[in-house]
Amino acid sequence: MPAVTVADVTTLPRVPEPGAAAVDRPVRSVTTAPSGVEGEGFPVRRAFAGIDLRDVDPFLMMDQMGEVEYAPGEPKGTSWHPHRGFETVTYIMDGTFEHQDSHGGGGVITNGDTQWMTAGGGLLHIERPPEQLVTSGGLFHGVQLWVNLPKADKWLEPKYQDLRAGESALLTTPDGGALIRVIAGELAGHTGPGSTYTPMAMMHATVAPGATVRLPWRRDFNALVYVLSGAGSVGTEKRPVRTGQAALFGSGDTITVSGNDKQESRLAGLDVVILGGQPIREPIAWAGPFVMNTRAEVLQAFEDYQKGKLGVVPATYVPHSSAGGNA
Repeated sequence: MPAVTVADVTTLPRVPEPGAAAVDRPVRSVTTAPSGVEGEGFPVRRAFAGIDLRDVDPFLMMDQMGEVEYAPGEPKGTSWHPHRGFETVTYIMDGTFEHQDSHGGGGVITNGDTQWMTAGGGLLHIERPPEQLVTSGGLFHGVQLWVNLPKADKWLEPKYQDLRAGESALLTTPDGGALIRVIAGELAGHTGPGSTYTPMAMMHATVAPGATVRLPWRRDFNALVYVLSGAGSVGTEKRPVRTGQAALFGSGDTITVSGNDKQESRLAGLDVVILGGQPIREPIAWAGPFVMNTRAEVLQAFEDYQKGKLGVVPATYVPHSSAGGNA
């Protein structure tokens, strides 16, 4: 899991220890993500399955894509499809992914890069591995997070952010026991490059075997930790967690994550995605690729899509010719 790595984490800015008066957030639940298939056949884990949607607000869902070692011809993506009313955040740790949309956004992301697409009032987009990866096969691992938009922002003009790995704020703990990559939001005065409409934070942390991370966390944010790989514990109560499990925290000022002393030999430590956001607390009407506030708005979205009002496939789009490509 390369993502962003550094030769010596002790050279990075330190996240200070929370003050003595800080309240540790208790662990409310630990759930295990079921496996599924997305798009034209790439394997995913549904990270938030089993957690009440009200508890993850402003987030809607998160898929862990892979980790999978593709043989030549196996890599797959999605076909062209619409979205309206929310944002998709695609973070790649291993491999390469292409994005293109009907609003002019697009690019290629690889180890540690992020594509942040605000669907807003609506567009069409496609995500797929590049031709080279389809031909050669190789390792692929990433996550896609869906972030809701408040009613006032659901009709915004679509927007695309291409966030390079080197733009993430890199931090460590007082003892140098973790590498923390801040993709969006703020931690200890350091801000990630992602621009958000909903106040939120998204981070990827690699916790060394036996190390503990205790992070200050905004009280008005919820808090979730999802284990990408490895084994460890969460909270001061040390609830065990492992690959594919999500921990939901209660209220308080700090989040605690620890890595087990022993990890798989191929792993650098415990890898987790840490998320939090300010709940929107508005009605959600959700059907397929559309997330609105009322059923009527969702039906309107389907009608607009059928009438071509959400955009058209760009004339510059070239389908892959190899196996696993998209038509």
